[in-house]
Amino acid sequence: MKNIEENAERERRIDYEIVVDAYDEYERAAGWYCHLENQLTFPFKAKAIKASGISPLKDGEEVLVSGMANQDDCNGNMFVQVEWDGRKFGVSLEQLQPVNADEDTVEAVEDWHYWVGRGYGF
Repeated sequence: MKNIEENAERERRIDYEIVVDAYDEYERAAGWYCHLENQLTFPFKAKAIKASGISPLKDGEEVLVSGMANQDDCNGNMFVQVEWDGRKFGVSLEQLQPVNADEDTVEAVEDWHYWVGRGYGF
């Protein structure tokens, strides 16, 4: 189900920079992982934009994003490591929105949100 309108610029970036030459689910996941790892400037603050059944974060809570989760944990979704309430754990990047992050970080997270919102998968 595609929740958001197609954006030609994002489609081009995703096709030609992120999942270029990816022929299967594993390669698409690896392309996204490498892209995010290279584009996100860690650490950065983020805010939860929705609750999730697998995350303790509530809508609006802020966290410090310290890095990508282990690549093996990102074969079905993209997860980042966060620091919150004295703990460190993984959270789906879909649940987070950068707060005062650099332009590359914001763009990469928005690209991921676009990918998920359009209903694309690995």
